[in-house]
Amino acid sequence: MSKQPFTRYFALLARYLRPQLGSVILMSVLLLVSIGLQLANPKVLGIFIDTTREQGLSQSLLWLALLYLLVSFLNQGASVASAYLCEQVAWKATNDLRADLLTHVLSLDRAFHKSHTHGELIERIDGDVNDLSNFFSELIVHMLFHLVLLVGMLVVLSWIDWRLGVCMGLYCLIVVGVLTWMRRPSVERWVVAREASSSFFGFLGEYLSATEDVRANGGMGYIWRHFFQRFSRWYTTTCHAGWSGATPWIISQALFALGRVLGLVLGAYLWSIGLASAGTVYLIFVYSSLLMQPLDKIQWQLQDLNQSTSCIRRIEALLGTRSSMKDGKGTQPAAGPLAVTFEDVSFGYDDAEPVLQHISFHLPAGRLLGIVGQSGGGKTTMTRLLFRMYDPHSGVIRLNGVAHTEMKLQDLRRRIGLITQDVDLFRATVRDNLTFFDREVSDERVLQVLEEIGLLPWYQALPQGLDTMLGAGGEGLSAGEAQLLAFARVFLTNPDLVVLDEASSRLDPLTEKLLERGMERLFTGRSGIIIAHRLETLQHVDDILVLEHGTVVEAGRREDLANDPNSRFSHLLRTADGAIVA
Repeated sequence: MSKQPFTRYFALLARYLRPQLGSVILMSVLLLVSIGLQLANPKVLGIFIDTTREQGLSQSLLWLALLYLLVSFLNQGASVASAYLCEQVAWKATNDLRADLLTHVLSLDRAFHKSHTHGELIERIDGDVNDLSNFFSELIVHMLFHLVLLVGMLVVLSWIDWRLGVCMGLYCLIVVGVLTWMRRPSVERWVVAREASSSFFGFLGEYLSATEDVRANGGMGYIWRHFFQRFSRWYTTTCHAGWSGATPWIISQALFALGRVLGLVLGAYLWSIGLASAGTVYLIFVYSSLLMQPLDKIQWQLQDLNQSTSCIRRIEALLGTRSSMKDGKGTQPAAGPLAVTFEDVSFGYDDAEPVLQHISFHLPAGRLLGIVGQSGGGKTTMTRLLFRMYDPHSGVIRLNGVAHTEMKLQDLRRRIGLITQDVDLFRATVRDNLTFFDREVSDERVLQVLEEIGLLPWYQALPQGLDTMLGAGGEGLSAGEAQLLAFARVFLTNPDLVVLDEASSRLDPLTEKLLERGMERLFTGRSGIIIAHRLETLQHVDDILVLEHGTVVEAGRREDLANDPNSRFSHLLRTADGAIVA
């Protein structure tokens, strides 16, 4: 293996094991104690055999037997304690790594998330990291442990007779060299297997979330066919990667058996020329057999290292992905309602198909703008640009005269509230769904907001109040109730600009009437943008912007446009008569 991978391994280890330095040191001490005890135990048995031959049954044999049991118990205790610490260190390190990966993925732009399914990202954040648990808990520390144990046994064998140490040392070098050479191709195979795993779980996550649509439209045959194809690839590549270690394992077992025979032959030779007692011959055989154990562990850990290498590569690739959204230098627009200015803004999700072309308009601070137009005209795209889910290809968006790219993303999104027709609710309490798990928001503030938007009767019917659990995706709530909860969220964040993107399209007329009072309170002292097909939603806006095919075809005060029989907006009013415009 090259120097560069080892540098990456140690950098990753240092980063996530440094906070647990005390546990790692204690674990290392316990492993060293275990090494000493493992080296001492065969020596006690060798003395026991020689004492039996020389003295027969005697009291010293009893003490040797008790010493052997004591050393064995101490060795077991050290092994159990070190294993517990290994698992503890691994869980802490992998959980910290998962948290860092999740934070990084959440900071990436919308273009990244559109190109990766949720299931794929879950597999990369959890699956790859889970396979690294052995890397953090055992791989490096235990590999060093077995190397030290190996060296210790060679020293003991050399102390018995230098020829033993030389022969067994050379044999160990040959075994390690052969096994290392045979395992070189398996790293790439594990990379392919991990990619197949991510593809399978990405497919699974995507279609499980669309179960109702798949069943309703007869797509089960397609799903099963592709499920089998992806699972088959995952299974095949994983087996291929796993079997890449089978041949080295079979050869290693043969080499280990040969090593034991070699130790027995050398012991018998030394006994035949009078340089070793029966106890020493036994000691040589035991040490020769024990010598194969660290070699066996090392060769398995080399296979784990190959799998860990593939995971580390994928984790580094994920961490190396950079968002096209660069955080601004932190310039802050003036406090209060935000004035919004689009200056010659153009954008497309790909270069071949522009969605917005040379958009320019100005919304003064504290006013309410309604945006109308046909579906696909670019209305939602404008909100995404304003919220910096994407950046325009050309032009500038300003808030109170400050380019929004100069603001910190956190500050920008704190001052803008966005409500869409799709409301994401979590399997959590009502309180957590409203506050996004912010414990600093008081229950009194939450109840005040619920009363302002007319949800207090709904709240009073909840069996456990704010502690009532909601199902995933808002199971058990009507579309109108879910939408009202989204309004409550925005109230709690207290932004300076509120954007409603078809936020009332799923509401029945009664719920929409209930919401009007909340909307009136929501826009008091704030700027607002309402995107709507239902024109009666725009009765209280100050200005209107008509968007068609990605360009502004009309803009002005609502009253002026409504009273102008030649305006596009007036035509929409006459055509729709308050209905939904396609």
